[in-house]
Amino acid sequence: MGRRLRGGAHAAAAHGLIALSENAPVHVREATSEDWEGVKELLAELGRPDVRDDADEPKHRERFEQYLARDDALALVAEHDGAVVGFVDVEFRQRLNFLQPEAWVPDLVVAEAARGTGAGRALLEEVERRAIERDSWGMALESANWRESSHAFYEHVGWSDVAKAFSRTFGGVEWPPPRR
Repeated sequence: MGRRLRGGAHAAAAHGLIALSENAPVHVREATSEDWEGVKELLAELGRPDVRDDADEPKHRERFEQYLARDDALALVAEHDGAVVGFVDVEFRQRLNFLQPEAWVPDLVVAEAARGTGAGRALLEEVERRAIERDSWGMALESANWRESSHAFYEHVGWSDVAKAFSRTFGGVEWPPPRR
C-alpha cells in the first residue's frame, strides 16, 4: 500500500489543482460546514440515505459539523467553478498489531457530471498525502460489489482488490444501497 497514485496528475494534486480544461480547474480543499448542501447532494447520489428533504436534516448537518471537528477524521471536497463536485472523508483508525494508524475512506463520491475529470484522483491523492503526513501504514476503502466502474478506477490509480466486506444491519436500515 506504499505505492503512490499513478499518473501525471500527482504534482498538480499536490498543489490542490488538476486541470479539467484550461479555464476550469478542480480544486481540493478541506470541507467546511458551508459545504453541507453540496455534500448531502453527493452522498444521496452515492446511495447514502437521502436526507435532503428529511425532517431530521438539521441533525444530519450537525453530525457533519461534528465530524469536521474530529481529530481522527478529515473531510475534503473537490470544487469546480465554485461548486462542490466531489467529496471524500477519511478516518485514521488504530488496528491491533499496527503501531501506526490506517487511513480508512468511508465515502468517496464525484458527481456523475464531473466523473472522468480528475476530481476523484485529486481527492484520493490528497487523502494519500495527508495519510502519509500522519504516518499511516496504509489506506483502505470499501466499495459496493456492483460498482464495477469504481473498482476499475481504484485499480487504475494503483489500489489493490484485497478483501470482501460483510454487513449486518439493524432497525430496518437498508444497506448497502440498491444497485443504480
